Amino acid sequence: MLRSPRVFAAVLATAMLTALPSAAITGSYQPDPIHTYVGLAVFYDANGEFSHRCSGSLISPSVFLTAGHCVDDADNLSYARIYFHQEAGAHYDPVTQHDPVTGYPDECIEGDPLCVTGERLFDYGFDNFAGFPNTRDAGIVLLDEPVTFQTDFASLAEAGALTELANRRGVQDVSFTVSGYGVSDNWPPTQAPLSFRVRLMAETKLNNLRNAWTAGFNLQTSSAPGNNRGGTCGGDSGGPVLWGDTDIIVAVTSFGKREQCLGNDYSYRIDQQEVLDWILGIAAMVGEDDDINIVPLA
Repeated sequence: MLRSPRVFAAVLATAMLTALPSAAITGSYQPDPIHTYVGLAVFYDANGEFSHRCSGSLISPSVFLTAGHCVDDADNLSYARIYFHQEAGAHYDPVTQHDPVTGYPDECIEGDPLCVTGERLFDYGFDNFAGFPNTRDAGIVLLDEPVTFQTDFASLAEAGALTELANRRGVQDVSFTVSGYGVSDNWPPTQAPLSFRVRLMAETKLNNLRNAWTAGFNLQTSSAPGNNRGGTCGGDSGGPVLWGDTDIIVAVTSFGKREQCLGNDYSYRIDQQEVLDWILGIAAMVGEDDDINIVPLA
């Protein structure tokens, strides 16, 4: 999610409802040492001032996929610094406003391959959630240099991969894995949000692919913490929604309806041909379009 992770309001012209950019993994979450391609992106404006942070995924050595509202040029953004540490800001000192272990949020420790930068930011036409339900909420950071640390890269679901689910009955047991660095507890409202800046993951369940909030563009999942499930919250925006326990991204965390990260989560579907074509076009700028895997769901 964005600046105030799940509090980026967008008035929807059709229903006059409020969408709030997504934040961190909540509910029955656990540490995520598995998805090493998931990173914490910290964004800065043209004056070098901290703007906000999001999550995202490496889909090739130089291409970092996130949400469109994370890289929206309306924020006068200049560059991103991305941390791939399991604990990207866990040692953050509120007095010095610095993490001496990782350099979060304002530097990369010299010689640390898990910290990279990117000055080329692209969004897929995101415009403050206009055009809902097609918010075009996909974004990319092209890294200044390819990553050198050992990691797999996430794959992308082929076009229409989720469409079959939308047309099928009895899909309540379909599950996804979400991963990110966002807020992990935002309840009660009087309590300060709990944010570890640690990569966490949780299982979430499919709720809907065919209502007015989804309509072929978004994926609705449950953020209810029962039955060992979890959800997303502020700071998780742009993080991957993975098919089951695979490394196949079907969507990126986008928005929620409530500031307290309860109810339903919504993510922007990547399995759209136009979105995939756009991603490949950006990747071609660094010669990595052939490195991106687009696959059917397992």
